[in-house]
Amino acid sequence: MAGPTTAERGERQQESSGPSPVRRLRWRAPRPRTIIILGIALVLLGAGALWVLYGSQWARVERVSVSGTRVLTPAEVREAADVPVGQPLISVDTNGIESRLRRKLPRIDTVDVVRSWPHGIGLKVVERTPVLMVRKGGKFIEVDEKGVRFATVSQAPKAVPALELAVHSSGSSAASLRRFGEDGLVREAVRVVGAVPPSVARRTDAVKVRSYDDISLELSDGRTVAWGSGEKGAEKARTLTALMKAAPDARHFDVSVPTAPASSGS
Repeated sequence: MAGPTTAERGERQQESSGPSPVRRLRWRAPRPRTIIILGIALVLLGAGALWVLYGSQWARVERVSVSGTRVLTPAEVREAADVPVGQPLISVDTNGIESRLRRKLPRIDTVDVVRSWPHGIGLKVVERTPVLMVRKGGKFIEVDEKGVRFATVSQAPKAVPALELAVHSSGSSAASLRRFGEDGLVREAVRVVGAVPPSVARRTDAVKVRSYDDISLELSDGRTVAWGSGEKGAEKARTLTALMKAAPDARHFDVSVPTAPASSGS
């Protein structure tokens, strides 16, 4: 009878010898001396960083830059910001600077106060843009797209229509005033201005508000547009454009109900 083959003998030897041992790596805790040295190094690094940020002259405020102004001057913004020049840059209260600017200069809509290492503070300003103005005692109050009355100027801003609040003490005018308040009616007028077609907006001299749903436009050529409320603004704008093309000689246009527009006069 033939003996086991070479392959069989190899398998028997492997079974008898068992699995090969696995070498295990042992973790060694760092020596106390190493821990102490690392701790001292971290403390020194932290102390050095604090000294650089707070105690040295290397990271202190030396200049204040202003960008984004149109009507305001950089000098006005710097004065209102009152940035603590000479103080450590890390300790500057950027939120406080932003609050001061918005409080002292209502013309500012938003401002971003940023640290410019190692010596600067940057003030990135966005000014409000007037979309309406209110005449008052020979001066003009500017109103932005949010309905905020933010500045009083001696000269009327160019290409900005006047807002006329023709609210009466009785009827729908009085009811609108009680329900929405003057600020609410101003915001509705702003909403109308934002929806007027650009070709008409360029010729709009005044926006007259009699009530929430009775707002009209007075154009520079003497024509008028009954707009109604600020609702369905896009639809009213399309209707008005088509109506003006269809009746170029008309003097009065009514798009308060955009599905039933009307024109009259010649």
